[in-house]
Amino acid sequence: MNFQLETDHFILRDFCPKDTEHYVKQCQDPKYQRFYNQQDCSEHKSKQLVELFISQAQQTPRQQYHLAITDKLTGDYLGIAGLRLEEEQQASIGCGLVRGKQGKGASEEAMTALLKFGFNKLGVHRAYAETLSENRAAIRLCRRLGMRIEAKLLENRYFKGRWWDTTILAILANEFNSLTKR
Repeated sequence: MNFQLETDHFILRDFCPKDTEHYVKQCQDPKYQRFYNQQDCSEHKSKQLVELFISQAQQTPRQQYHLAITDKLTGDYLGIAGLRLEEEQQASIGCGLVRGKQGKGASEEAMTALLKFGFNKLGVHRAYAETLSENRAAIRLCRRLGMRIEAKLLENRYFKGRWWDTTILAILANEFNSLTKR
């Protein structure tokens, strides 16, 4: 049986082969590529990643939840949400939406469901996100989820002919649960 989380408007589910073309298209979008190096967005790499997501869903114990975000009513592919379990009850999170679905609350709804699952079902103590500091939309999303900025790494990534800063944001389980009980 495939894993899925349901929200008011979306279903987050394991990737399947039919998602490949949608994920490739998402990664090929120039707006999506702004904060990734060219190799990470190639058609070949995108196809490899979907294969990886599918195989990781079969692992026991499961450590990676890379989920396709789909519209609850239409089943349309909207993007990806990921939670990756690490040592000491830590998890990294991230998401990305196809163009046209951004800025409408889908990321926040999907990531809230994923964080609830991580904190309340998997026993995650701390979840964090790393993003390029120029990705203001990602930082705003993390802040809306209750995350705080813990660090800014200066010029720690080099691609597209320049150095980029990285911002790290995080939230603890008790902080998130007190926010979501309101």
